Amino acid sequence: MSTSSRIPGTGQGNPATRPDLTPELLQSVALKTRDVITLLEEIAGNFSPAAFANSLGAEDMVLTDLILKHKLPIEIFSLDTGRLPPETYDLLAATEKHYDCRLKVYYPRHEQVENYVRTHGINAFYASVELRKACCHVRKVEPLQRALAGKKAWITGMRAQQSATRTALPIRSFDAANGLEKFNPLADWSEKEVWAYIRSQNIPYNALHDQFYPSIGCAPCTRPISLGEDIRAGRWWWEDPASKECGLHVNKG
Repeated sequence: MSTSSRIPGTGQGNPATRPDLTPELLQSVALKTRDVITLLEEIAGNFSPAAFANSLGAEDMVLTDLILKHKLPIEIFSLDTGRLPPETYDLLAATEKHYDCRLKVYYPRHEQVENYVRTHGINAFYASVELRKACCHVRKVEPLQRALAGKKAWITGMRAQQSATRTALPIRSFDAANGLEKFNPLADWSEKEVWAYIRSQNIPYNALHDQFYPSIGCAPCTRPISLGEDIRAGRWWWEDPASKECGLHVNKG
């Protein structure tokens, strides 16, 4: 695959990423955008220091755009698991160029990754839910804990419509595991609204979205979906849908 074919937002394969920008849809997006900006301003004012966990998915690019355009004092960070698709790294670079900024990137502790691989094998996450979650803990959960240390709130791009594990997603809750407030400003947004914002504002996004990857994680754990499948069906597709979380968003309260 050539470098030019991986430039974010150049694909044409997935009609879901190119919604019809009707006046009604744009009006809905405008109203919800106003509410999100108000919420982000409240978070920045009342829960400082606050951080936004940017996984570089479509929803996260919406929040990145709003935080940076409005110059809100909210730290933006990403987790590099070491096994992300090339397109995700391309988007990280494109985002920094587009907004003339540097995102803070956290990496797994190398000794934990080495121990996991030596003990279980390079692709042991396919063997069981327990080993998959252990891999997620090393590559995602522990780095997230470091990223959130000292913060009063963290922000995510999760939406209620994304999967069976997120249908009751609140806009605000207390994250007992990390000891801080957690906000999901796009909880009530639809997929069409997310893409209408991206298209109307012409912001970069992961090129894999145009290849029927609505939810993108590590390369070995992500596949494209078929028509009619759940949005997160391509994540850990070999597992039961009820187990499809990596440990970042488990409510232990």
